[in-house]
Amino acid sequence: MGTSGLRTDGAPYRVLIIDDSVFIAKQLSQILASEGFAVAGTAENGAFGVERYQEMHPNIDLVTMDITMPKMDGISALEKIIAFDKDAVVLMISALGKEDLVKKAILRGAKGFIVKPLDRKKVLERISAVLHGSKI
Repeated sequence: MGTSGLRTDGAPYRVLIIDDSVFIAKQLSQILASEGFAVAGTAENGAFGVERYQEMHPNIDLVTMDITMPKMDGISALEKIIAFDKDAVVLMISALGKEDLVKKAILRGAKGFIVKPLDRKKVLERISAVLHGSKI
């Protein structure tokens, strides 16, 4: 097991996964768990995701947010999370060809993005980069 999911004090980074795809949420959970991250919660749409973030704040270090979801899309949910906590670290998950939405999300405060299909190495690199403060 890797240790990139651990903070300097040895505690795991806590992640909230917001995605309407059970498959993607499960895949992200497995990738994160394999590196020592703690998946603190999941939500299947933006509205639930915002609620979960608010309930769990300040115990969330990172949010992975799907861009396209029912009930409330990822950009609206991102705006609500940033309005609630301007320091929230949100990483967007996007299908190929959604560059315009990704740009919009970055302008609204997302720290970076990951393109589907998920590649384990890229996912971990991007997560590590945003947790250590670099925009991607």
